[in-house]
Amino acid sequence: MNISNSQFTRYEENNNVWLSQKSGEEFNFNDYGVVPTVLGSEAEVGQAMLKELYDTAASKEGDINIALLGGRGAQELHRLLGDLAKSTEQDLLFARLNVFTQDALAPLSMNNGLSFVRDFERILGDAFFKKIKSFTPIQTDTEDLESALVQYLTKLEELGGLDIFFIGHGPEENHASHLAYIKPFSGAKREHIAGIIPISNSILEHHISKFKAGGSLINENDEKECRSAKYILTLGPAAILQAKKVVQSVVDADSAPAKVQTYANVINTQLSSDTDQLLQQLNANPGLWIRLHPNTKSFVLPNLGL
Repeated sequence: MNISNSQFTRYEENNNVWLSQKSGEEFNFNDYGVVPTVLGSEAEVGQAMLKELYDTAASKEGDINIALLGGRGAQELHRLLGDLAKSTEQDLLFARLNVFTQDALAPLSMNNGLSFVRDFERILGDAFFKKIKSFTPIQTDTEDLESALVQYLTKLEELGGLDIFFIGHGPEENHASHLAYIKPFSGAKREHIAGIIPISNSILEHHISKFKAGGSLINENDEKECRSAKYILTLGPAAILQAKKVVQSVVDADSAPAKVQTYANVINTQLSSDTDQLLQQLNANPGLWIRLHPNTKSFVLPNLGL
């Protein structure tokens, strides 16, 4: 793909493709840490996430741009939003929402039951999508994934970036973790706003089991197509760091027990004061990127053992 006429530059390392924007701004790698808020149930986590949306709506005028979290982490939030959309109570808020997805498997049909788009539609419901201002998924059914990703990023940039990045926490080998789907040793740097990452069988298995645990109805053809996916399209560190607010939720340690240790590593790791060593830490454990954002909320359940 030729992106020479776009506002993005392309960087490739070990078959990982990253897109970045030219910027003269310097970035200070300040460690703000993560202070988890332990809540009693998934329902309480959903309510806390909804409150963050309400707070953002009250603090600004005009559009509100959010990235939806897939999987278990935000399902209670999505159920709440779906119920509200069936009434007229929050119609003014919904009319301000520009909704984006944050990652996707590719190539994959957009109507595959294992796509985040179908899962969002299942839980949020038709009324929600009819009432919001816009919905922009990452396109996964095209031969030119890079061009599709550039179009997606261009729209996000034109709308002013994310007001809220609803984000999760994914376990990885060696007690590491991923954010969105920024994988360990994928070469993601702070200026990379999105990437295309080769997929592994372990990711596919985690993805499928996550959807099944969340209640998705998946047929044999959907599962077969999903297992043939080659890449993950994901927002990168720049999208996280440039968001006005990051709202994390970790609710499924019972079904994904590795999260107990991987989340503990994120909040307890001593980040190096040497920039080169810090970049190595972030590459090995991308879950640490969240600690560099000054406005982060992390809502978790007691099953993390904190």
